[in-house]
Amino acid sequence: MADVLLSLTMPNDVAQHVEDLLLSRPDLVRGFTASVAEGHGSVVPLVEAAELVSGHSPRTQIRTVGSEESMRTVLALIKAELPQANVFYWLVPVIEMGRL
Repeated sequence: MADVLLSLTMPNDVAQHVEDLLLSRPDLVRGFTASVAEGHGSVVPLVEAAELVSGHSPRTQIRTVGSEESMRTVLALIKAELPQANVFYWLVPVIEMGRL
């Protein structure tokens, strides 16, 4: 089965919970990368004064690669454990991956 890239973008206050969930399932997630992101657009609520001034909301983005079945299981776990987390996700096929 081909691998897919799962990208998750979430409010910063949710990120640690998602990271803990991913770390608790090494059978599904071999590893992941977390990075700082900025949420822009009409679907991103700006609440804090600093967000209103800057025009964006702080976010964390987590990316991981695995089988489509495993990544869909990860999505189901996040939905079950954190149903109100406001996590945006996408899955894309991985053409190639490796280490250089």
